[in-house]
Parts: sequence; structure tokens; C-alpha cells
Amino acid sequence: MALTNICKAFDALTPYQVYDMLRLRSEVFVVEQTCIFLDQDNKDQQCIHVLLYDEQELVATARLVPRGLSYPDAVSIGRIVTSPRVRGTGVGKILVNMAIAACYRLYGAGPIRIGAQVYAKGFYESFGFEQSGEVYDEDGIDHIEMTKV
Repeated sequence: MALTNICKAFDALTPYQVYDMLRLRSEVFVVEQTCIFLDQDNKDQQCIHVLLYDEQELVATARLVPRGLSYPDAVSIGRIVTSPRVRGTGVGKILVNMAIAACYRLYGAGPIRIGAQVYAKGFYESFGFEQSGEVYDEDGIDHIEMTKV
């Protein structure tokens, strides 16, 4: 697998990259997880997007949310998703490491907060995130707030 990394503001993405990103998010969050929700929440336009391609196929993506947009005191990484085709290959770890590094590079030092699905708690703990809130329901899926300081 030869991964190509793209890290750009929304308005710098090509229409094809935006389509790929929204398609992958819908494939996983809406279809695979059978979760009916409006993914387009008017935050994408203010975020930086990390996209990982294998050849011409988008296999993973995340968005970097500036401080104040999702959390008043922290930047955030959201919409973290990998294609079912690459799960178990380490692509998710590559994506999260890249997203964390990009947050520090673009937004400076400070906490990074995520809303993680409970089943992935251990995965995010491996990057230094710690649970910082109680379990809550988001669109029928249990989530927890986690923070990396």
C-alpha cells in the first residue's frame, strides 16, 4: 500500500476530494453503522481535512476543528474514519498520528479533544487521550469525550 497524504483547508480541496471524503463518511457512519444523521453540519468549511489515499481510493480521513468551533477551550479531531478495506492494516494509526501532528503544527500547543465511540476508547488511549467526560448518546451510539493534553 502506497499512501498519499493530503492536509488542506476545505476550500483548497478539489471537488473530487470533497466527494471522496463525504462518500467515505457516509459509507461508514450512515450505511455501515446504520446511523441516520446529517453529516454535513456546517463545520467542514471552517476545518482542515486530512485525507489518506491508496492510489486513487480515499482510505481514511479526519477533520481538524479549530478551537471554539466544537469546544471552547480546545481544538478537536473529528469525523475520524477508515475504509473497511484497510481496517487492521495500521492506516487508522497513521491517520490519527498525522491528525495530532497537524493540530500541533497548525494550532499550536494545547489540548486536543475528541468525541470517541466508546468501543474505540483503548485505541485513542494509545495516543495519549484520556476520558474526560461521561458516556453520552450521539445518534444512537455511545460516545465519550476524551482529551489529550
